[in-house]
Amino acid sequence: MAREPRKQPGRVNWRLTVALLALGAAGVSTAVAGYKVSLYVTSDPQFILSHDRKDALTILGLTYASRSKVQRIFATDFDRSIFSVPLAERRRRLLAIDWVEDASVSRVWPDRLVIRIRERKPVAFVSLRSGPLLIDAQGVLLEPPAQAQFSFPVLSGVREEQSDAERRGQVRAFLQVQEEMGYLAKEVSEVDASDPENIRIVAQVDRRVVTLLLGDGNYAHRFQNFLSHYPEIRKGSPQAKVFDLRLDGRFTVKE
Repeated sequence: MAREPRKQPGRVNWRLTVALLALGAAGVSTAVAGYKVSLYVTSDPQFILSHDRKDALTILGLTYASRSKVQRIFATDFDRSIFSVPLAERRRRLLAIDWVEDASVSRVWPDRLVIRIRERKPVAFVSLRSGPLLIDAQGVLLEPPAQAQFSFPVLSGVREEQSDAERRGQVRAFLQVQEEMGYLAKEVSEVDASDPENIRIVAQVDRRVVTLLLGDGNYAHRFQNFLSHYPEIRKGSPQAKVFDLRLDGRFTVKE
């Protein structure tokens, strides 16, 4: 019977071993260096966010959002290194503040934080059970700031219990009405977009307040046509205040 050849003892691959040892040493060296850098930037006094420096916390872009609410988020970061501040967490808390649509937090060498705020832009008033509020293009409800003056029409049909997505659809219909009507929109004081397929507006025409049913489009043409014929319409129906304009070229008095 033939014997199997005896296996020779394996040779050590010294080049591979040396490379692995060098790589391990480099990794340890990098980790140690990283730890030293981290310890340095989180403990050295030159990186401390100090109450004594007026611009230590710089807040940009605020008009209506509460400055005190923004400052409160960073209250615990003073007397600590700016490199200890969890920027993502601070931004998340900023986005929860009324009127804040977007925000960023940046470290500025060696000891400052800069907060940039982009505020929401209201487009209309809404009247709710809790009182009048503002609403932006995303359907977010906003508390009117104290001593602020806004001149917007009222968007009716909005309810507190609706989701932002539901309100967003109504705001989209409202903005479409404004865009299509152009300069004529200045005569409109209220838009009811509770049913986007049947838009209703309240407008001042010849010093009278009238309600007009405009349907689902062709808003400017229907309104302009109504304005052109209103003197004769008023003669025929002097007490009428609600008109159906959903059929182009025809005006129906709604009792």
